[in-house]
Amino acid sequence: MSRTIAFTTRGAPITPRAAEGTHASSAAPAGLSIQGLVKIHPGPVCALKGVDLEIPGGMFGLLGPNGAGKSTLMSIVAGLVEPTAGDVLLDGTNIVDNPAFVRARLGFLPQDFGFYPELSGRAMLEFLLRLKGISGPRGRRAMADALLERVNLADAAKRKVGGYSGGMRQRLGLAQAIAGDPRILIVDEPTAGLDPEERQRFYRLLAELAVGRVVLLSTHIVDDVSTLCPRLAVIKSGLVVADTTPTAARESVDGLVHEGFIGDADLAGFAASHRVLSAVLVEGRTNRVRVFVPPGRPVPDGFTRSAGTLEDAYLVLMRVADHEVPPALARSLPTTTEAAR
Repeated sequence: MSRTIAFTTRGAPITPRAAEGTHASSAAPAGLSIQGLVKIHPGPVCALKGVDLEIPGGMFGLLGPNGAGKSTLMSIVAGLVEPTAGDVLLDGTNIVDNPAFVRARLGFLPQDFGFYPELSGRAMLEFLLRLKGISGPRGRRAMADALLERVNLADAAKRKVGGYSGGMRQRLGLAQAIAGDPRILIVDEPTAGLDPEERQRFYRLLAELAVGRVVLLSTHIVDDVSTLCPRLAVIKSGLVVADTTPTAARESVDGLVHEGFIGDADLAGFAASHRVLSAVLVEGRTNRVRVFVPPGRPVPDGFTRSAGTLEDAYLVLMRVADHEVPPALARSLPTTTEAAR
């Protein structure tokens, strides 16, 4: 017999999933559909508090700070963790009830990926293909070579992985993730620690791989999302606080962000009375400060209006009281079904 959990979201009680769930109808749209997802860990700790997202395909950014619930969400989508409540549909199939469905169609690049440093890139990739049970019509060696070519590592196939740069290691990890041509690709903090040149190379590769599949990019780096994702969701404390586009997010704070300079000695006092979004040290002497000024509030002396950025919008969601967040930023996009009406 099921019981009702005391925690509620959107005013409704959460009921644990039954042992046998229902599958989506054949009319369900292609892509990834996340419906009322809740995860409560022992403690209790509520990692997800009712997540709803519609991701029809292509690159989708999941932006949020560490501890926001991104990793839990990705683990559920990957079929590794069962939610407390809610459903996840991939191309109409409920993968909570049928995790084998997503595992057969999944590519996953975690934030930390362990390699054997003494193996060559080709040998390491062949080993990973063997672990995944994947082989091509001409064998694993040929498949490994084709994957290395695709991620621009063919020239380094014989080099030991221990001598690879951070970007090369990430591309090797991506090579194993795309083996078998997965329908859904999950990448977790893929550019952390990469230098600017390697980051740009990795961006182009991910953009190419997003064609014809669902790519879920989880990151706390705003530039990753701004560069790659036509759609994004911002998650905070287990809740989706925005489902939008980079352009719409920027426009929602345009005219509400102002910039000026504040000395180190005055910064703490200034921050106590203003909604500071960022403070960047300039030449070691002063701070370039960006503030959010809600409509009707006075602009700080010496500050001038600045064009809004995606980072500004993200920081508004993180640091500004909910009632002051611009409605256009907090408003969710219509679902695929609603948009079609």
